[in-house]
Amino acid sequence: MTLIDDLRRVFKTSISFILKAVKIPRSTYYYTKHSQGRKYDDDQVIQAIDEIRQTDAKYTQKYGYRRITLVMHEQGFKVNHKRVLRIMKKEQGWTCQAFNKQTRKYNSYKGVVGRIAKNKLHRRFKTDRPYQKLVADVSEFRYGQMSQSERIYLEPIMDLFSGEILAFNISAHPTLEFALKPLKEALDGLPELPYRTTVHTDQGFQYQHKQWQKTLKTHHTFQSMSRKATCLDNAAMESFFHLMKAEMMDEHFENPESLAQAMTEWIEFYNNRRIRTKLKGKSPVQYRELANQLVA
Repeated sequence: MTLIDDLRRVFKTSISFILKAVKIPRSTYYYTKHSQGRKYDDDQVIQAIDEIRQTDAKYTQKYGYRRITLVMHEQGFKVNHKRVLRIMKKEQGWTCQAFNKQTRKYNSYKGVVGRIAKNKLHRRFKTDRPYQKLVADVSEFRYGQMSQSERIYLEPIMDLFSGEILAFNISAHPTLEFALKPLKEALDGLPELPYRTTVHTDQGFQYQHKQWQKTLKTHHTFQSMSRKATCLDNAAMESFFHLMKAEMMDEHFENPESLAQAMTEWIEFYNNRRIRTKLKGKSPVQYRELANQLVA
């Protein structure tokens, strides 16, 4: 590369002309030039990636190259994401395949059994204010033998500001009481706000019930519902369930107790330690606490 730079200075011409004359691809020149100034060799990068994957190994081994790169940057280890991808994919075989799975979706819609609320969210999932937009949904998780598998159900309440799970409930039956428990817990835990909170769900029978709507009214909270058979209206919650099942359900669970324990542990990890690229490398709780500090 020194020779090419010298020729450019001698002939006072463009780098493209010199590269064409010596028949060296432009990409090869810049790759080699930038490689000479690297602070870390590949062995150091591999060691750093492996150490990250061994921290919370049950979950972090499912991290992709973008999230690994963010963790490395947080640790002061400056490296390009493309280099991390090359090492993880081609040299180590560390890329995650869990997200190729497709799982059956639980449907709580039983027809019109109560009042259908208007869709106030209209897929506007972003917000710059904590606790302004909350979403909820129910999903099923299976355990036991595949031929005779049983189910337990999860309902989380998520804050769209950070993706934090404010409350959740796990039960063998998706009843109204099962759905109301995390809603009351989440709303009771909200701080005093200068704006009203909106809670968005699908049209499941639990959310059409007058007790659900009475709870929202008691807390001066708006109700919003997805349109019928339009899961994308609650895409943030659907994405959370897909993420949880992809990262957690690669293990076989024989009984509901072990599955519920694994679900609880994963949600704790998700809230407190699982970094998100859209949160600038912070976990949901870290991002919310940082926002609170900036406001204060």
